[in-house]
Amino acid sequence: MRLIIAEKPSLARAIAEALPGRSQRQEGYLQVGDTRVSWCLGHLLEQASPDAYDPAYKQWRLDHLPILPEPWRLTPRPKARAQLAVLRRLLKEAREVVHAGDPDREGQLLVQEVIEHLGWKGPVARLLISDLNRPAVERALGRLEDNAAYQALYRAAETRARADWLYGINLTRAWTLVGRQAGHDGVLSVGRVQTPVLGLVVRRDAEIAAFQPRPFHVLWADLQVAGGQLRAWWQPGEAHPLDDQGRLLARLPAEALAARLPGAEGQLVALQTQDKRQAAPLPYSLSALQVDAARRYKLPAKAVLDICQRLYERHQLITYPRSDCRYLPREHHALAPRTLAGACQGDATLGQWLAGADLSRRSRAWDDAKVGAHHALAPTGRAPDFSRLDDAEARVYRLVVRNVLAQFYPPLETREVKAEFRILDERFRAQGSELKVAGWKPLFTTREETPPLPPLVEGETARALDARVEDRETRPPEPFNDASLIKAMMNIARYVSDPAVKRTLRDSDGLGTEATRAGIIETLVERGYLVRDKSSLRASRTGHALINALPEAASRPERTALWEQRLAAIAERDEAPAPFLSALVDDLRRLLNAADAQTLRQTLAASQAIEAPTPSPRRATQGRRGSAGKRGGKGSKTSNRRASTPRTTGGRARRAKGDA
Repeated sequence: MRLIIAEKPSLARAIAEALPGRSQRQEGYLQVGDTRVSWCLGHLLEQASPDAYDPAYKQWRLDHLPILPEPWRLTPRPKARAQLAVLRRLLKEAREVVHAGDPDREGQLLVQEVIEHLGWKGPVARLLISDLNRPAVERALGRLEDNAAYQALYRAAETRARADWLYGINLTRAWTLVGRQAGHDGVLSVGRVQTPVLGLVVRRDAEIAAFQPRPFHVLWADLQVAGGQLRAWWQPGEAHPLDDQGRLLARLPAEALAARLPGAEGQLVALQTQDKRQAAPLPYSLSALQVDAARRYKLPAKAVLDICQRLYERHQLITYPRSDCRYLPREHHALAPRTLAGACQGDATLGQWLAGADLSRRSRAWDDAKVGAHHALAPTGRAPDFSRLDDAEARVYRLVVRNVLAQFYPPLETREVKAEFRILDERFRAQGSELKVAGWKPLFTTREETPPLPPLVEGETARALDARVEDRETRPPEPFNDASLIKAMMNIARYVSDPAVKRTLRDSDGLGTEATRAGIIETLVERGYLVRDKSSLRASRTGHALINALPEAASRPERTALWEQRLAAIAERDEAPAPFLSALVDDLRRLLNAADAQTLRQTLAASQAIEAPTPSPRRATQGRRGSAGKRGGKGSKTSNRRASTPRTTGGRARRAKGDA
């Protein structure tokens, strides 16, 4: 009997449907001939809680830290015991096993850890599926690989899970205990990704709070030239009071010039034209889709992830969504006419865009060299039933299809024009854009962003018709929202000051992963560290206090981004995990020594001036995917070395994919 273990039931059903023969539903698996297809339910196993290693760890005490498991243990999740029993029985009867986890680091981990935990000693084949459509699954079944080729990926995922446990359990316990000494009643959760993300928001809030607006002034003049009219802007010279960005700080010089301008004549002294070609935006990665959906439709990042999962699993309309890639395999290009014909059925706008597409065109998106474990999000070709999609699902689906359709449109071609005039011995500048070929642009917007200038000839005369001075103020940075915070996590090098680290991080995956970024934001909201204010994300008082009390290294992105690089080295170059974990333990000891109740007491007091409220204590102490240890028994209230176990759902770390 051949046993195929899928990551989730929806994938198991797709595999069973693609096998030759009739599928029969059994308890916990599907039977197709001599093949049984069973499934996990996400992670069936989790890292054991601290008290599984020593019952004394039920009591949260500073003198227990750091807790360093040896050997590491996994325990079944409570709701997973029945399915684990099914898999245990099926493995005993199997002669061949196929690993059908999702094609990524966590997918490799969650199926393989079950196979190993249940004691299978035979060979394992690897089935990689990123598209649940039957033809795609049939192709994947025809090219099984040896799971041994993915052992480095498994070790990287296992190392990530252990490192997150070490970091989250120890630091959460330490800061919760000193928090109780400082008068804070609740869990203070610390994680290797969530805390630097919170740090980004806290620092942005601090910039906004400290911002002092400064007035500046601009002068424009409407000019008449032979071909029509245009508006040009004064470029004051260094003789005038300017800030570091060249903005005029005194109104009087602008007023004096504005009074002299009407009727004055000058000349076009410099004219620059540049023809530009811009290729269509690439198909989406998950994060890129989350950014666009947040901007267009105000959808939270977690909502977009959930929508994509439904479009992938329930409706089977898009390919695997948790992808960090924006490129497609070359073989998909030949299938595009049939795929897009099915994908655009039932929608007038998509049908119109498909009719205008040149399906013989090949854009830069079709590049096997840039496709890794996953490819970009794309339609499967299944005809959508829009009556079964809610408004948000339909909108996200159209975005995915649009970005693939755009690859079959010509580049956007524009002519950019910059003109400099000299009037009354002062410089004025104007710029405009002329649309030459609309290309893919109408699929994205019908708005003309920069109007064109009238026809211009260098040396021609220009006469000022009118002039005005406008008073403006410098503006603070915008608060983060879902779109900008996801983008910041993707491009984390922008928030690093060290030039060497910045160079290194430009090529990394950023903060978090495609699969975890939305969940990290929601976790911070649920734990009471972030507050949604309309579409903005602000840090709560507790969030500010925690970040300001932690060592700066714990709240900045350098560590976690470099972690991802070390994990990538384990996955891609088969480096040993031990040196990484050893260095982490040394780092943990330094961070634990910095846990200080007095510092936290001061930051909690200072945070009372922060406008964003702290949610109710019940909500603030509830942790999803927590990292603090399972619930334990009661103890004495507080002391320097001892505290009662705070109520938390932590310690069941990594129930879901990703990182806290």
